[in-house]
Amino acid sequence: MTFSIVARSADGASHGVAVASKFLAVGAAVPAAEAAVGAVATQSYANLAYRPQGLALLRTQVAAADVVAGLTAADPGRDQRQLGVVGPSGSGATYTGAQCHAWAGGKIGDGYAIQGNILTGPEVVEAMEAAFLASDPTAPLARRLLAALRAGDEAGGDRRGRQSAALVVVSPGQGYGGTSDTVVDLRVDDHPTPLAELARLLDIHALLFDKPDPATLIPLTGEIATEVKTRLAALGHAQDDVNEAMADWAGIENLEERMVPDRIDPLVLAHLRAL
Repeated sequence: MTFSIVARSADGASHGVAVASKFLAVGAAVPAAEAAVGAVATQSYANLAYRPQGLALLRTQVAAADVVAGLTAADPGRDQRQLGVVGPSGSGATYTGAQCHAWAGGKIGDGYAIQGNILTGPEVVEAMEAAFLASDPTAPLARRLLAALRAGDEAGGDRRGRQSAALVVVSPGQGYGGTSDTVVDLRVDDHPTPLAELARLLDIHALLFDKPDPATLIPLTGEIATEVKTRLAALGHAQDDVNEAMADWAGIENLEERMVPDRIDPLVLAHLRAL
């Protein structure tokens, strides 16, 4: 009743899951990921126990294919299950039970597994694989996963329609404030166009929580500093020191992750100018 991709970033630092379905709050059931360990997607009459069990096996360095074999062998309901697993190295692994609703199947390769059921046809997983492989390997994993998911949707997706989607990416110490491994955790639980909404949320997430690109930072001097101080003062953040004014405003706008002393991120400047 779902299509998904589990994958590892090209540098091996990140793992994630992207999923869409004609199912309420698919993100509450399908995805699981642990930094430096791997990712799991359980679907089609999902066995939610696969999530902690799969991650536990990956944690002990069991290969993805062996994780799939172990989980399904012990499950009397395996003929109705679908499962995707990717670990810290090697190929991903996928499983489709014989009694999953047609069309159902998957694709695997180095660092990814793609699977879906009740799809319009095999072209869905084929389009997802092509989009993932064609994406920039240096791009954030969340963007690559979303590109694959959107390609699957455009190829036909879930033949019952659209309802929900989710995106999870983990990487050691790369979450908010450096105190979490969760880089992205976004869900669209019930929406007529869930992937468009998921893309919108990811754009907002990137603005608020991605780290600034040092090569693009603009010095807070001269006319730029004057403009920034003037705009901030008009918003109620008047300070003699432009850095203090920026910090005061950023805390309200949730932009603190993009603050750099004596510099301003061009995305932050554009946001300020738009207010």
